[in-house]
Amino acid sequence: MNITTRARKTLIALSAASVVAIGSAGAAAQLPLPAASAEQAPTASDSAMALQKLASFYKPALRGEFPGSASGFTVGKTTRSEVIDAFGSPDVTRTSVAGFDSYTANMGNPGYAMSYTASGVLKEIRYFGTNVERQTNIGGMTTAMVKKTWYAPASTATIKNGTSIQTKLTYKRGEYKIEFIFNNSLELSHINLLKG
Repeated sequence: MNITTRARKTLIALSAASVVAIGSAGAAAQLPLPAASAEQAPTASDSAMALQKLASFYKPALRGEFPGSASGFTVGKTTRSEVIDAFGSPDVTRTSVAGFDSYTANMGNPGYAMSYTASGVLKEIRYFGTNVERQTNIGGMTTAMVKKTWYAPASTATIKNGTSIQTKLTYKRGEYKIEFIFNNSLELSHINLLKG
């Protein structure tokens, strides 16, 4: 392993190791991403891809699943050992039963955080999107896009995350709920899926 790779892994591990408590459950912190500049503004093609990605969450949420690489994991059914068998050991392991196992986004693969019940059954999945071409994924989703595509949320709440204030849009999907956590109207932090 060369020094650059070792330094990158150490930086990722140290950055991902910070955990922010939200309520009693806590939340996995994601690596900070650079703010979009004028040169990085989403194009019409980027926005179309972000909209397609947003739509891909709608039907799987009815089954308690996310699309993509986590599609085989069902909230309320899948066990922690099954997630580890499929994804490998987490990049950052939970520090308490109520904590999250974090899988950092890499090489175009999205980042996830998983929380489990005391008996080891999946309680919540958090989707952090990709870091590469982020504007075609979660980085291109806005509150206006979510509301236009999914209509009015079942509830809207303001939450405090450390020193920042976030907005949570919650949608009911059968037995489950999906939550879009926005840092501001143009910056989606992550998407949560849990029992409703």
